[in-house]
Amino acid sequence: MDSIVQLSAVDNTVGSLTQLQRSIIIGSLLGDGYLRIVPHRKNAFLEINHSYSQKEYVDWKFEMLKSICKSGPKMRNGNGMRVAYRFTTRQMPEITALFRMFYASGKKQIPTNVLLDPIMLAVWFMDDGSKCSVENVYLNTQQFSLEDQEKCRAMLLQLGIETTLNRDKEYLRVRIRTSSIPILHNIISSHIVPSMTYKLGYNPVETQRIFVGIPA
Repeated sequence: MDSIVQLSAVDNTVGSLTQLQRSIIIGSLLGDGYLRIVPHRKNAFLEINHSYSQKEYVDWKFEMLKSICKSGPKMRNGNGMRVAYRFTTRQMPEITALFRMFYASGKKQIPTNVLLDPIMLAVWFMDDGSKCSVENVYLNTQQFSLEDQEKCRAMLLQLGIETTLNRDKEYLRVRIRTSSIPILHNIISSHIVPSMTYKLGYNPVETQRIFVGIPA
């Protein structure tokens, strides 16, 4: 347990969210997470929903966010043969503030005032990053408009990561320049859950890692 990086124990809080929790939520919103407000309710909540094959990753997110959740992750049958594994947070004013940032137009978009940090980037990559190769690493940002993808590129550049836009059939996605792949690795590798290390080209059995909340 000595190798666990317990950032949540030393973070300043942002409202009733720790800074770590806020970073995980924002990283999830850049990726597969989404926020909802139930009709006639005041505040928003976060839903985390992944394939059951990513159970360890979902369990890690829940462990980091459990202080703002009512219950743990549950399996749910999805479309076709897909089995989902999901949980939701409580409805909170701090999450409502993020809802106003990310859903100002009614659908998810990239705000202009997000300052990307390593946790946000690691979660974003675990959600939407492609498996790394020597020359090609992608963030699957196809859901976002061209304007929002340019905002994604600007956020990454703040961390020294240079990118281009790559066409994936009729959509665009962010491609990390080959020269910036080592920078990406250096920033996020210590925060990657073992079951997701394949995206970095590591063998999760043979490679020991230290990351937030999970023993190496």
